[in-house]
Amino acid sequence: MHDHYRMFADYNRWANRRLYAAASELSDSEYRENKGAFFGSLHGTLNHILAADRIWMKRFTKDGEAPSRLDAILHDDLIGLTAARVAEDERIIAWIDSLDEKRLAGRITYSPLTNPVEITERLGRTLAHFFNHQTHHRGQAHATLTALKHPSLTLDLVFFLRTEGEKWAD
Repeated sequence: MHDHYRMFADYNRWANRRLYAAASELSDSEYRENKGAFFGSLHGTLNHILAADRIWMKRFTKDGEAPSRLDAILHDDLIGLTAARVAEDERIIAWIDSLDEKRLAGRITYSPLTNPVEITERLGRTLAHFFNHQTHHRGQAHATLTALKHPSLTLDLVFFLRTEGEKWAD
């Protein structure tokens, strides 16, 4: 399972790079336009993904800053948000690399922001959610780009594995 999560951390970085490159092609008004995604605009969606990643990484590592709201705007400009995203992706990769099978089989206890009760689950199970959550909201970001009449992005895991992720294909 460790290699599985290492692959997802690498895929996450790759997909975020592609998404942020596409976002950099937008005008500021397009970037902020509410297109009906759960967090409204691409600006809101990208901030949410980073906010959620920081919340989970704080739970996982007990280190780093984490917002207290899922709709937190961590960076009001795309340049600052991009730099923070790159740093967070590298942090995720380094942390995943530090794990072993014993730790993955262990448990984590945390309290959700939306329902602050204590929950204890296997770390591997929460990592599955962590990476799935990113993919889910990147899909909303992709839909926002196409609603803005910008080119569709290829963010499929299999495409990543056939290109930059070939090391994970075996």
